[in-house]
Amino acid sequence: MIDGNEIAIETSDLSFSFSKEQTVIKGLNLKIPKGSIFGFLGPNGAGKTTTIRLILDLLSPSSGAVEVFGKSLRDQRSLVLSRIGALIETPSLYEHLTGFDNLKVTANLRGIRQKRVGEALEMVGLDAQAGKYVRNYSLGMKQRLGLALALLSSPDLLILDEPTNGLDPSGILEIRELLRELNVKHGVTILVSSHLLSEVERLVSHVGIIGQGKMLFQGPLKELQQISSESAFIEIDTDNNTRALEILREDHQSVIKATQFLDVQYVDKDRLAHLITLLTAAGLRVNRAQLVESSLEETFLSIIKDDHL
Repeated sequence: MIDGNEIAIETSDLSFSFSKEQTVIKGLNLKIPKGSIFGFLGPNGAGKTTTIRLILDLLSPSSGAVEVFGKSLRDQRSLVLSRIGALIETPSLYEHLTGFDNLKVTANLRGIRQKRVGEALEMVGLDAQAGKYVRNYSLGMKQRLGLALALLSSPDLLILDEPTNGLDPSGILEIRELLRELNVKHGVTILVSSHLLSEVERLVSHVGIIGQGKMLFQGPLKELQQISSESAFIEIDTDNNTRALEILREDHQSVIKATQFLDVQYVDKDRLAHLITLLTAAGLRVNRAQLVESSLEETFLSIIKDDHL
């Protein structure tokens, strides 16, 4: 369950530079609610992976701070990292060992009880293939095994960087269903980074969009959907668009564009019916009155594009 009052990850004015000339993360203020599935989105090179490495203490920030479940990464590093499981791109696996032995080696190194190996394999649906050598695993099975490694420590927070890279559509669906189950049944907060909104929009509850190292949008997925719906318009064409434009303006309609067609801001279906009635009552023949909606991905791309202007 999402707890709006508790934050799983919070960064405060987080910045990182590889050099004086190359600032990658610029005053990033990120807030991820506990219990959410957070889609961390942005084009390649936007700073997603660098941000994740900062959260995991794999890089040291130039300035700013990271807190996980209210604990400072700087001051309580071991405690913070003990609550996180992570899969960064392609998992590192021992191809000559079985799936079970891959997890057993990691469990022994980290002092994790052996019983947890079987539990993690069952959680990702690999318990039946646990005795097979990893070299015989499909790409999707290897991704699942990587997730099992990330889940060994029973983390409260799972961080995944492009977890579906290289997977076919059925593999992507499998991973999506697995993450949803981990979130709902086991209460794991999940951060999933991707450069494709279409890949994660069916999964996430919250979205953050990063561009050129800056947060461009963050909030519930419903807020992004609302922005998308607000950009919808009605495309109108009549036998006399010049007269139609006059009528629409006299009726105080918001005409967005008047070129080949007249674009009027969409409010609801009643507004569409009203416009048709208004124009036909004035003796005009309405050739077209079509609702044009922006897809969520188009809204995402528009946000990214605006950042480059």
